[in-house]
Amino acid sequence: MIRPFGLQEFLFLLESAGWTLLLTVIASMLGGVLALVLSIARVSDRWIFREAARVYIAAIQGIPVLMVLFLSYYGLAQAGFDLPPIIAASVALSIYASAYLGDIWRGAIQSVHKQQWEASASLALTRMQQYRYVILPQSVKIALPPTVGFLVQLVKNTSIVSIVSVIELTRAGQLVNNVTFEPFLVFMIVALLYLAICYPMSRVSRYLEGKSRVYRDS
Repeated sequence: MIRPFGLQEFLFLLESAGWTLLLTVIASMLGGVLALVLSIARVSDRWIFREAARVYIAAIQGIPVLMVLFLSYYGLAQAGFDLPPIIAASVALSIYASAYLGDIWRGAIQSVHKQQWEASASLALTRMQQYRYVILPQSVKIALPPTVGFLVQLVKNTSIVSIVSVIELTRAGQLVNNVTFEPFLVFMIVALLYLAICYPMSRVSRYLEGKSRVYRDS
């Protein structure tokens, strides 16, 4: 039954935007934990850790995120792990995020001046203490702008999970359009909701980039 676009449909889109944000938060948190491990492995003194992390990052970055989603949803199901769509989507986005954040954070760690490593080593700090007290606090300032910029891309890439029937913002737009047959209005609102999420994040990224440039120049 066709019905006009109204408040109920708008609220449904708004609620689905919350699922988009939730997917982004889950992927950034789980992916961030793995990314931290990868970034430290990439600058490790042991070549096997460096190479393992490099191969993982290169493999994930070389595969479309849609393929990662298919492997998580259909591939794991074939292996006997029948995951709910929202879980499979979270796994796929977390894997995707880990590779890109790992590369971003690796670059931030390597951009810390060599003298900082030498000074912390002269204080008899262990490797983990060097990271905790000296290296990571400095690299966070450098990594923050590109990290926020990547999160903008992550928000937009959550739209692919509509393929496995996760009702996030894009999928909600499809469902609303199916009952209203007002594609221009529905998808314009969907686009504006994405813009409302991503634009402030882009502005924050640019602001942090400016602050980071001042930090490096000083």
